[in-house]
Amino acid sequence: MAAIFEAKGRPRFNPLIAHVADVATAARIADFDERARALAEAFWPGPLTIVAPVKNTAAVCDLARAGLETVAIRVPSHPLARAVLAAFGGPVVAPSANRSGRPSPTTFADANAETGDKCAAVLDGGPCQVGLESTVVAVLDGPVRLLRPGAVTRAQLEAVVGPLAEADDDAKRSPGRLALHYAPDAPVRINATAPNAGEAYLAFGPWPAGEGVFNLSPAGDLAQAAANLFSYLRAADRTAPAGIAVAPIPDEGLGEAINDRLRRAAGFVG
Repeated sequence: MAAIFEAKGRPRFNPLIAHVADVATAARIADFDERARALAEAFWPGPLTIVAPVKNTAAVCDLARAGLETVAIRVPSHPLARAVLAAFGGPVVAPSANRSGRPSPTTFADANAETGDKCAAVLDGGPCQVGLESTVVAVLDGPVRLLRPGAVTRAQLEAVVGPLAEADDDAKRSPGRLALHYAPDAPVRINATAPNAGEAYLAFGPWPAGEGVFNLSPAGDLAQAAANLFSYLRAADRTAPAGIAVAPIPDEGLGEAINDRLRRAAGFVG
């Protein structure tokens, strides 16, 4: 377990997500109330992580939970991940394969370049289809709290459990909450209507092709932009620009999660 934190350079106050094969296994590890079960039924297998009170501390150790009395848990949908879980027969804690604070890898090549030399084995499941980390919600006392926006949108969650509260003091229970996170080497400037001299540009919507331009979605499609976000941040960074400017992204649906990642890549959350 400690080797995960060492390989990533991850601070130990940052909990890991435990991945399990099904809802029944999750409910043996975490204390699921009716709201948690409703969310699991609606979105599992899939990109939703539920933070709930831990029931079985032997199943997910204290280090993985960052010493908290809660556990972050989800059922993934990727066939390779499900095959690993079925073969192992228990929970597998697994962060993204980047070094801590770096953009998440969404291809085998990027994952291998980031932490492959720290791993005993590597598996290639193909490029990530969603491109963003899972949505994280806390289902504890009081209203359900959105800790990290992701592929399951706020509107989809609220259709199941009603209005969401913001993270507040529960933020520490989720990974991906550092103010500077997902950051390339080049400084990131967000909500840029055009690049400055020397900057690479992550465009969104119609924009002329050219050197240093990486268009997240020429059609202005948020799902396509989410899928491309981290790979394009990495590609832009490899050109050694003076900075990376990013076009404004609508803050609705998947755009909420995209903008969350971009604010953290720029070192600004507010």
